[in-house]
Amino acid sequence: MGRHADTSASRRSLQLTPQVLIALAVAAVVLLAGGITVWAMNAGDGDCESTAVVRLAVAPELVPVAEQVLTGAEGLRPEDCASAEVTAQQPVQTVGDLGALDAADLPHLWVPDSSLWVARAGDAALESTGSVATSPVVLATSRAAVDALGWTDAAPGWGAALVSQQGIAVPDLATSAEALAALGAVRTSLGGGEDADNAVVQAVLAAERGPSVSPADALTAGREGAVDAPLVPVSEQEVWSANADAEDPQLVAVYPAEGSPGLDYPLVRVGTAAATDAAAVDAAVRALTSDAARSAVIEAGFRDADGTAPAGAEAAGIREAAPQALQLDPAGVQALLAQLSELAAPSRILTVFDVSTSMEAPAGDGTRATLARDAAKSTLTLVPGNFALGLWFFAAELDGERDWTEVVPTRQLEAQVEGTVQRDLLDQELDTIPARLSPGGTGLYDTTLDAVRAARADFDPRAVNSVLVVTDGTNEDSQGVDLDELLDTLRGEADPDRPIKVIGVALGPDADLGALEQIADVTGGAAYSAVDPTDLQTVLFDALRQR
Repeated sequence: MGRHADTSASRRSLQLTPQVLIALAVAAVVLLAGGITVWAMNAGDGDCESTAVVRLAVAPELVPVAEQVLTGAEGLRPEDCASAEVTAQQPVQTVGDLGALDAADLPHLWVPDSSLWVARAGDAALESTGSVATSPVVLATSRAAVDALGWTDAAPGWGAALVSQQGIAVPDLATSAEALAALGAVRTSLGGGEDADNAVVQAVLAAERGPSVSPADALTAGREGAVDAPLVPVSEQEVWSANADAEDPQLVAVYPAEGSPGLDYPLVRVGTAAATDAAAVDAAVRALTSDAARSAVIEAGFRDADGTAPAGAEAAGIREAAPQALQLDPAGVQALLAQLSELAAPSRILTVFDVSTSMEAPAGDGTRATLARDAAKSTLTLVPGNFALGLWFFAAELDGERDWTEVVPTRQLEAQVEGTVQRDLLDQELDTIPARLSPGGTGLYDTTLDAVRAARADFDPRAVNSVLVVTDGTNEDSQGVDLDELLDTLRGEADPDRPIKVIGVALGPDADLGALEQIADVTGGAAYSAVDPTDLQTVLFDALRQR
């Protein structure tokens, strides 16, 4: 069965939730219980004083091939006094074993689905000795969906596909090489850098904000021919496997324009085999890289190292010709994994927007006020529901002698509030920014200090707590604290048990970026400049990613 077709506890593909993203930081050391099946072949006959046992940990979908190839292989026959013991094990568990178990309890050979796992294994003693099989990473959906999207003759690139109206069901990034490869493909296809990083985060957040559909359910919708079947990053072999017994296959593989990263099923030696086992280990390596193995993997819906497709490829919903290989840098994917793990802890952000009359200044096709409104509303749609956001507006003496006013208290975006939800309340209040502009200047420093104090009083130890200040001016409140007093107070009131970062966004050329940088420095935050009106959306998005 395909990797997402089995919905048992040990094989379930999870939605991209913050709880799942927490596993990104710890997957290399966590042991996942269950889901282990062992085949022991050729245990030797009664004439052997002892039998050398080769232990193999193999990605579950490749176990039938390994069993077939190793049974009766030269050097592993009863008369050779050797046998092979194959364990079906998810690669993430093997990574955990490599960091936690004694050498005697580790496999001699490991065949994960991707070399990305080898890169995640840290300092473990590993040696890759070839590839057992390959399978391109594709996007699976229904034939009807492909026709409706106009992708029958040519699909868009990875970035466009993953943010299309079709929606996407992202497998668990902690356990799915296909999901991680797909996001790595977005970054690679866009040339890397900040824009590419933002595109990856956008895909992740869009998936989190999308309909709650598991990858297994999405694949079922694809097999049933639903026109709204979400896209699912899977291996090509999984599409082939899902269609193997179908009379009229409706699930198809979409091959994005730039090419596909591939699962390469590396054959990896683990540690150094004892002298008594070395010959048997070598025999297993020979068998798994033999012509017989090549034939077996093709028969099972994989491709060989040359890209040869299984028989009846087109009828099984995949292409005969191998797609162009999109090479991923394992180190780059590791860095991407680290960035995504930053989203594991939900954010608790008090957002503070400048509504002084200087926000009436032209910007793009509107004003700074309309630009701030539109960029904030757009960014809000991407924020996961377990993030908590509050909203203040500030100018000078906006509420009596106070420079700021609380518009929406900080709550989780999915929280119910008197018949509506927090996200909708924020969206409604952001719409009012252009109508709220107030004369009298900008009370930046007093507002910042009060916002930090309010955020600390409302601190959530389970979240990343911060204050986001968006302003187009400089402090103009001569009756309040000055910059030096603000900085000294922030230092003096800093609480290591309740840290509050200030993220400052300087909107336009008149904003005091220097002051925001100093405030960010003393609070461990960051400061951004959005001089070009088109920068604000990117800056707000990046501020979320770098929180």
